[in-house]
Amino acid sequence: MSTSSPGLEVRALDPFDDAAVDAWHHVYLVAHTHELGEAATAWQLEELRAMLQDTGTRARSLGWAAVLDGETVGAGWMRTPLLDNLELAELDVHVLPAARRRGIGSALLARLESEAADRGRRVLTGLASWAYDAGSTGTGASGPEFARAVGFDLALSEVQRELALPVPAAVLDDLSGSAARAHTAYALRSWSGPVPDDLLEGWARLTSTLVTEAPMGDLDVEQETVSTDAVREQEALLERQGRTKYNTVALTPDGDVVAYSDLAITIHEPGRAYQWGTLVDPAHRGHRLGLAVKVANLRLLQSERPDVARLTTYNAEVNRHMVGVNEAMGFRPVARLGDFQKKLA
Repeated sequence: MSTSSPGLEVRALDPFDDAAVDAWHHVYLVAHTHELGEAATAWQLEELRAMLQDTGTRARSLGWAAVLDGETVGAGWMRTPLLDNLELAELDVHVLPAARRRGIGSALLARLESEAADRGRRVLTGLASWAYDAGSTGTGASGPEFARAVGFDLALSEVQRELALPVPAAVLDDLSGSAARAHTAYALRSWSGPVPDDLLEGWARLTSTLVTEAPMGDLDVEQETVSTDAVREQEALLERQGRTKYNTVALTPDGDVVAYSDLAITIHEPGRAYQWGTLVDPAHRGHRLGLAVKVANLRLLQSERPDVARLTTYNAEVNRHMVGVNEAMGFRPVARLGDFQKKLA
């Protein structure tokens, strides 16, 4: 491992210092998009600014900048859950391409690991993206190779897929029609924005299980705390970030939420949407509810936002069922994502 550059300083980021946050985000954006170009899925400046300034009860996000000779050349941040997964810290490290291989990333990561340990976090996770053709392990790609060099192991391999919009109504009709025959006892309900009050408890219960019900590979994670207050906090943060969510649920005759799908758009990235979670309660699987809620949600998006031209999603490679659903809808692979993990002693 190379030695840190003389004069390098790793500074805590003041989220209310606009100039510092702007410089920090510039490094993150340039580094994040360096290898994937148009396929990159970078957080936009105002989205991250709002996240860093957020003081909610569910999680805390903090940033650090690597500064060399007065120039910000490295950007790192850490997110720590506050209601659950209290040993977990999610880390992110980026260095300007021109400043790499000088120990800057290692110095920044060392600071993040120290900060995580000081907060009692011993399970560290981080994401790295690479070109689809580099294969499931990303051998030779800069992100995965750096992660391995600093002691992280690949815990879950995912594929990034994109769908060109709009999907023709006839295609959606065919997909929803084939699924409808399997879920005649269920009702679908779609909306944009915050969760309606009458669905809030069921939404909080089901979405809290996504991190344990979806394939997580070797990642050491636990179910999230069921909290309606946390749902409302997250919605308030999304509004400050300039994001709008589109949502669909499947309901039993008694009104229980047993499947959901949600996606989001942002005013800071016109024309693009991001698929978030899709999950069916284990007790209600086998009725093609996953396909049903995804198709209904896509209909809602296309109806309300015909300007959106592309939808991005991620799936674990081992999640063959959801991969099959996405392929049926027309998603095509464009890149890969690795979930890396390291456990501190």
